[in-house]
Amino acid sequence: MKFEKWQALGNDYVILEQEVLPWDLTQQRIQRICDPHFGVGSDGILLISASDQPDYVAGLRIFNPDGSEAELSGNGAREAILYLRRHGWTDLDSFTILTESGPVTPTITSERTCSVELGRATTESDDYPSGDSDGRGTVNSGGQDWSFRHVSIGNPQCAIEVGSGLEELDLELLGPSIENSELFPNRTNVSFFRASGSRVRARIFERGVGETLSSGTGATGAAVAAFLSGAESPVTVELDGGELQVEISPELDVTLSGWAEPILSGRFSPEMIESLDGIPD
Repeated sequence: MKFEKWQALGNDYVILEQEVLPWDLTQQRIQRICDPHFGVGSDGILLISASDQPDYVAGLRIFNPDGSEAELSGNGAREAILYLRRHGWTDLDSFTILTESGPVTPTITSERTCSVELGRATTESDDYPSGDSDGRGTVNSGGQDWSFRHVSIGNPQCAIEVGSGLEELDLELLGPSIENSELFPNRTNVSFFRASGSRVRARIFERGVGETLSSGTGATGAAVAAFLSGAESPVTVELDGGELQVEISPELDVTLSGWAEPILSGRFSPEMIESLDGIPD
């Protein structure tokens, strides 16, 4: 069973094609594949499938290493998009794929870079049902109240502007209680950031993952929050793994630009496939 592993700013995914899978991707199988000791080791799985709708080159499902399914990943989408082009699913520079959050349209700009139209962000969604239309709120973690702005960009983001103390924050301590706060019935991703003009420095605690080197939608959440507080578009977001550029229209339509590249390709061993076969559906 073939797979590839890709990364974008240190955010790494195993890419599988639906047609090669001999079984469903259950929670336990996802956890085993993503495990760094007993599996391939990754921040998640990108599952690509053929689409029966002519408007879409492919379908894309995104799974976190805890086995939960994510609606969207900015880094994962770029990896899948460039994988599709490299493996001949399309020869177009611009096309559309279908994700759980809806259609995503990229424009490929080089062998390892593309811009992706992620859709329209909003500060009001069912993922923060008690929130006002501006998305502002307060959440407690680590014995402290944190002011945040909820941003939905296919998935829920909690963007917290913290200023000069950003680098000293213990995200593994603060992140879990925010991710799982009762304010967010679908859990939430968390971006801690500081802004200076149109540059944002962000650290990301990703839902179902923990602190990550980068997150495309996490960067977008921070960028939209900064934009709503006066930053001009495009916003450059500096993450631990590198930089992404986020263009934001007055209506909050978002285009995310960055790179992605393959790390390795391989096949699961007969022993690995046997162990995955043994996990009940």
